Formats: sequence, C-alpha cells, structure tokens
Amino acid sequence: MREKVEDAIKKIKPFLQRDGGDIELVDIVDGVVKVRLRGACSSCPMSQITLKQGVERALKEDIPEIVKVEAVD
Repeated sequence: MREKVEDAIKKIKPFLQRDGGDIELVDIVDGVVKVRLRGACSSCPMSQITLKQGVERALKEDIPEIVKVEAVD
C-alpha cells in the first residue's frame, strides 16, 4: 500500500509546490495516512481544507482502503 500512496502523492505534489508548499509521506497505520505539510502549507490557515478536500479526497479515489489522512509535525 505504501507504494500506491507514494505514487498518488507524486500526483498531488505539483499542485502544492506551485503555491510554495510540499507534502511528505510519514507513515501509514491501519488505513490512516500520516503526512507532513511543508513550506507554505505548514503555516497556511487553509491547510486543513487542502488536506481534507484535496489530498484526502485524491488519495481515497486512488486507494479506497484509505480511512483518512492526517497531518503530523
């Protein structure tokens, strides 16, 4: 599953990087994907919306086994 998640994140990265942000896969535990938001995303007040409506939605579309996506420090 890790490889699938990494591939899906590669598709999302350019959109975040275009706005000065980035994303890094930290871990996957029982269908919960843990990511670290970097750059502009780490301090953006809209980062939780980006995480849930953008990243989580895209990952769940590609990988239905994902339960949710969480940001970690």
